[in-house]
Amino acid sequence: MDEKKVNPDRGKVAEIVRMALKEDIGSGDVTTNLIVPEEARALGVITSKEDGILCGVEVSRAVFEQVDPELEFEKLMEDGDTLSYGSVCARIKGRARSCLTGERVALNLVQRMSGVSTLTYEFVKAVEGTGTIIMDTRKTTPGLRMLEKYAVRVGGGENHRFGLYDMVLIKTSHLEPAGGIEAAVKKVKEADGAGMKIEVEVSNLRDLRVALDTGVDRIMLDNIRIEDMTKAVQMAGGVELEASGRINLWNVRKVAETGVRYISVGALTHSAAAIDMSLRLRQIGV
Repeated sequence: MDEKKVNPDRGKVAEIVRMALKEDIGSGDVTTNLIVPEEARALGVITSKEDGILCGVEVSRAVFEQVDPELEFEKLMEDGDTLSYGSVCARIKGRARSCLTGERVALNLVQRMSGVSTLTYEFVKAVEGTGTIIMDTRKTTPGLRMLEKYAVRVGGGENHRFGLYDMVLIKTSHLEPAGGIEAAVKKVKEADGAGMKIEVEVSNLRDLRVALDTGVDRIMLDNIRIEDMTKAVQMAGGVELEASGRINLWNVRKVAETGVRYISVGALTHSAAAIDMSLRLRQIGV
């Protein structure tokens, strides 16, 4: 099984969906309940209105399952499949009221996730052949980090740390209160019984030399010029280097060609445009 496409934990997805449905439905879908007969049945299709990379089919299923467990959800495409105008991703059959009530939340999530996977795919294609890995950051939508990081994987990227708890990343903003790079790394190594990976952020070659001497696992080159990145790769030996800051689809190839192992891009999650999708319904009986 492709680990990039392993769906997020169903229990956590259900929790996100509950929150989203509560926010949208509140005390009830007044419009639908007032004008759509309770016995009306419908067939709906989720359709893409633009090109992209699909992500979030099972999440949209989870939405309709919570709205009405009796709805029939048929998945027609898989996460990671290529979308084009008119692509039909899934069909939903059952109570018309239920289809309408779940429509917006289901579309919001699958559109958002598909936008992230699509933008990630574009970055991955841009560095193809260089050996450089595209990674995300913690610049995610509050409450949706798990889904957005999954979408990054579906798009061909990899995840950086999930939160503040699963990796030590000493940022430049830590250094003054911590006493500098050497002091900060020493404190971590003395206190960290779990042996977490340690990464240090630097903004110039002088600090890179200091960080290299501390024996950290990875060094982030933050907002460093292309020519200095090339020098940094030569200086680093076998130490992993990660480039970050002001990286876009127009310059990411040049950054990758310096030889850095990783490029982290906040835009994957904070600036991805949702893929336009719709749910088209037709009544099929009462």
